[in-house]
Amino acid sequence: MSEPVPTHPMISPHSERAEGRQVSPPSGAPSWDGPPPPEYLGSAPQGSLWDLPGKVSVRWRLTLTYSAMFFVAAAVVVMALYTIAGSTIDNEWPSLNLRGLAPIEAAITEANWRAEQARIQQIIQDAMLRSSIMALVGVGIFAVIVGYFVADRALRPVSRMTATARKLSEGNLSHQRIALQGPNDELKELADTFDDMLTRLNVAFDTQRRFVANASHELRTPLTINRTVLEIALGDPAASEDLKALGRTLLEVNARNEKLIEGLLLLARSERELAVRKPLDIKDVAQTAVEQVMPFAEEHGVTVTTELSPAGTVGDPVLLERCVSNLLENAVKYNLSDSGKVWIRTGMADGALVVQVANTGQHVPAYEVNSLFEPFRRLHADRVDSAKGSGLGLSIVRAVVQAHGGNVAAVPRDGGGLVVTIRLPGR
Repeated sequence: MSEPVPTHPMISPHSERAEGRQVSPPSGAPSWDGPPPPEYLGSAPQGSLWDLPGKVSVRWRLTLTYSAMFFVAAAVVVMALYTIAGSTIDNEWPSLNLRGLAPIEAAITEANWRAEQARIQQIIQDAMLRSSIMALVGVGIFAVIVGYFVADRALRPVSRMTATARKLSEGNLSHQRIALQGPNDELKELADTFDDMLTRLNVAFDTQRRFVANASHELRTPLTINRTVLEIALGDPAASEDLKALGRTLLEVNARNEKLIEGLLLLARSERELAVRKPLDIKDVAQTAVEQVMPFAEEHGVTVTTELSPAGTVGDPVLLERCVSNLLENAVKYNLSDSGKVWIRTGMADGALVVQVANTGQHVPAYEVNSLFEPFRRLHADRVDSAKGSGLGLSIVRAVVQAHGGNVAAVPRDGGGLVVTIRLPGR
């Protein structure tokens, strides 16, 4: 009786079905011990006002700068006019004629006259201030609108560079350029420098393509000849047992070198732009990979349990199949005993395609997990005995996933082994 597939919080099991049965596992199933769901990650720290400039785009920063400068200039002009108007009213006010009045009557008349002067002056200044404030509000709105369009026009060459960079790929790198027209200013200098860099990148990609093609021919051919010669020698009835033992050893070494070269060439191909993009269902890809790995798993006494739910994406089916196969082969290779277990499941989670492979095996220190995705990196326990593989399996997985716009993560599994999760954009 096979062990139930362990659950993992990255894939919601309550509504999906896999292989004609409910994905939700029975109670008591072992845990995948994968990354926690988003609700357990805690809330992000709240930013302060000091962090606000780093969150505002350059366009809006330029807009606010232009608007603030325009608004401050207008406010200075209004305050100057307000002050000048007050002094002008004070200076242009008609003089008071107190001739013929008694001293007390003259004092009262002068006091009333000055009070009336101050009242009228205050009324005029208040009216002017209200009108100025309304004008400043209108000027501020107008300044923001004008500042936005000025910033948009100033950043238009940068937007063009960004659009060109987004359209770039290895396929159109030879002819796609910015070719910015205009005066020889800082932006044109930046665009020309970017075009020169694209030219150098195109030369580098062409050199890499030629190297991969030449290496594919120059390295595969001698190994194929060696294998053929060794097989003929082993088939000779007159060959001694010592010679046959030596031939079998050389065949194993030759096979390992062939796998290493195939892995290097596949890694180089995976790190380039995808040449094939077609709609596919990851369930079919995973099913094919499982069928390929099953003889290898049975040979090692490892049980493979599947939960394959449909999930569509767009990509290279050959590379994705190799990616899933590498995960399964690694999961089988690094089991502790002949009674090891491997689980694979596919499905959709939060709008993304998810492939998850878990296995029993030796304990993997958390600080060594990320290094496993580097070429030729193995666990400390496997560095002496490197016959299990070339050390390129997970490197190829990461390269394929990144070429498809996804990401891959691995975490240690409770009880030993790894849980590797691939997330790809859904179709």
